[in-house]
Amino acid sequence: MFQYAAASGGGNILSLVGPFVLMFVVFYFLLIRPQQKKTKARNGMLKSLSKGAKVVTIGGLHGTILEISDDIVVLRVNDVTKLTFDRGSISHSIVEKEDKE
Repeated sequence: MFQYAAASGGGNILSLVGPFVLMFVVFYFLLIRPQQKKTKARNGMLKSLSKGAKVVTIGGLHGTILEISDDIVVLRVNDVTKLTFDRGSISHSIVEKEDKE
């Protein structure tokens, strides 16, 4: 009777660990991997910013880049107003569609 319990102990560990491994795989493909892709795309967008690009900040402010350095961006909001932001505070860049005439 004790020999049977000792022999089946290995199967119990596999049946206990299996669902946790399956949950990790599901979390990886549903949560972790898409977040890594978004982060990679955002970092690429921040690196590709240049003067004259129209951007939106995290706070929703629309502006055009006047000056840019490694970590500072100066935006022109209207004809007179210039605001300084950290480069990481840029949410996304606005791509204007060309008129098809």
